[in-house]
Amino acid sequence: LRSCSPGRTRRTNASRRACLVARFGDIYAQERLDAETLLRTYISDMEMVQRIIYIAAVESFHAAKMAYRQFKIRVRETLSLGHSGPESLEDTVLDYIVRHEDLYDVQASVNEVIRSMNVNPKISFPPEIDFIVISTLIRELCRVAFAMQTLIPPLDIAFGTDGELFSETKYHRSFDSDFTAALVAYHVWPALMENDVVIVKGEAVTKR
Repeated sequence: LRSCSPGRTRRTNASRRACLVARFGDIYAQERLDAETLLRTYISDMEMVQRIIYIAAVESFHAAKMAYRQFKIRVRETLSLGHSGPESLEDTVLDYIVRHEDLYDVQASVNEVIRSMNVNPKISFPPEIDFIVISTLIRELCRVAFAMQTLIPPLDIAFGTDGELFSETKYHRSFDSDFTAALVAYHVWPALMENDVVIVKGEAVTKR
């Protein structure tokens, strides 16, 4: 039976969304720059540094979304055994996940991200160093991405490819871009999306 009164998660959706969007902006402004500074001590090529950070963001969202789906399946299976209402099972599951976000094994996601980055052909790293040096950035991105899956609708990042047509609605151009170039050379930060609508612009470099 559908509930007449929405679950707590639905009631707090707007305030949680605002906090998570703000946190995504904070990560861009703080943890991203910290990771950039750290990577510059090992890698002189700024493009490679920015590619590493962008791929870390993309892989973090991917790992967190996978972890969320698995977590939700386990919670639904457990709660369905004794569920009787008044809220719908789906609302009860969401409420539980929001209240117990600390049960999310963020370290497992961090490890998964680093594994994926190690085999990514677009980025390289000095052999004596490990991507674990930017694990703080990865951990914070995984946390915020996981929490964004509990929103209605969930938030996600835009899919970006090198050489795509630059979109003014999706990205800001980096200061070192060729402002007359029409194509994206590479991405610096992903755009944040809600139902395929951009709510926070990303950053990209355009070059001829």
